Amino acid sequence: MNTPTTVPRIAELLAPPSWRTVDFISDLHLQAAEPATFDAWRHYLESTPADAVFILGDLFEAWVGDDAVHEEELNAPSPGFDALCAHAMGQAAGRLALFFMHGNRDFLVGQGLMDLCNTTLLHDPTVLEFPAGSGRRWLLSHGDALCLDDTEYMEFRRQVRGAKWQRAFLAKPLTERQDIARGLRRQSEARKQSGASYADVDTGAARQWLRAANASTLIHGHTHKPAVHDLGDGLSRIVLSDWDLAAPVPRADVLRLTAGGSPQRIGLA
Repeated sequence: MNTPTTVPRIAELLAPPSWRTVDFISDLHLQAAEPATFDAWRHYLESTPADAVFILGDLFEAWVGDDAVHEEELNAPSPGFDALCAHAMGQAAGRLALFFMHGNRDFLVGQGLMDLCNTTLLHDPTVLEFPAGSGRRWLLSHGDALCLDDTEYMEFRRQVRGAKWQRAFLAKPLTERQDIARGLRRQSEARKQSGASYADVDTGAARQWLRAANASTLIHGHTHKPAVHDLGDGLSRIVLSDWDLAAPVPRADVLRLTAGGSPQRIGLA
């Protein structure tokens, strides 16, 4: 194991007293080629009873910069796919609190898109106290930063999360960035088809983060392996489902917390 000796800065979010229900989703990988998943997500945003929805990364299959969508597109007769996503987020944010955390596919989402959609950009990791005043603390993360045994990816992550790399990438023409993203998606798909194994979350690192956050439960996505893991000493981690409505067995789960209950998985597929 490659358990780190340091823990990243952990942000804090205190739920307001009015929140009675909060939802968590991740790894939808929205793309124009998968309309069924987009339709299920849009319907979910329109119908969820939650007071707040937390999107813990990889909402998009790829995001190459906020200039992929412009405000005037949102109400255009034939908006592009990115504009349709932004419109759905903006509509949802009009009736509930919407939070977004970067994933490994959409780490280039910026404040511009967040402002356009009235969505709050969430630091990774963040500890949420919910219900308000309860002392119950939930540590939220996309999860990729905890997959320490995937050393190749961790090096790639350090590079692309750097300000210098992002400035250089975002300075390229939009069409060039889109071509690069398509190439990276092809590489990722080829790796999956080859049967290559992927590293899971490092237990030691997860325990370190939880103790530093004074939290007992980590909620994350990224690995596409929904489960509840006992980490010992009263600590646990809950892994969110990915979404794929076109799969042979469709997947679309929401993790729901209520003020007086335990976490529940809500199947939407």
